[in-house]
Amino acid sequence: MRGVRFARVIRRLREAARRGRAMPATLAVATVAVTALSGWLTLQVYEQRAEEQRRQDILAAARQSALNFTSLDYRHYDRDSANVLKGATGDFKDQFAAQTAQLTKLVAANKSVSQGQVLEAGLVRSDERSARVLVVADSKVTNTAAPQGQARTYRLQLDLVHEGGRWLTSGVEFVG
Repeated sequence: MRGVRFARVIRRLREAARRGRAMPATLAVATVAVTALSGWLTLQVYEQRAEEQRRQDILAAARQSALNFTSLDYRHYDRDSANVLKGATGDFKDQFAAQTAQLTKLVAANKSVSQGQVLEAGLVRSDERSARVLVVADSKVTNTAAPQGQARTYRLQLDLVHEGGRWLTSGVEFVG
């Protein structure tokens, strides 16, 4: 009987010893798995924050561009048109710059003042280099034909591109 008990004790000791060697390996595998999971989760959070920041940057640029486009004053139209051009690029910038001299005369002759206000902006699509935004803006326009002012609502589609670390407007369309 004593021999059987002794054999059981020895067997249990051997099993415990085997488990003891397996424990450090199990802990090492668990540590590697937890570290990898933590790294992956950190990367996911970072990418989500970067994506949200990009979306906010696009919307801010579109809002500012729409505000610049709908706000003008004949008394300082040079400054107002320069603000539009600062946030523009490509064909839109070229076309606006080409029309600035003619618009300056027209705005001055009519004593036009437009006070724009962006009501809403929404991202239609975007990637790392381009975006499309829909903007709704109101403005109160006064000029020689409407000295008391006239309310106008604009629905604009703005195309933006990322150049030199900034989002710039490359196209503006009035949409229905």
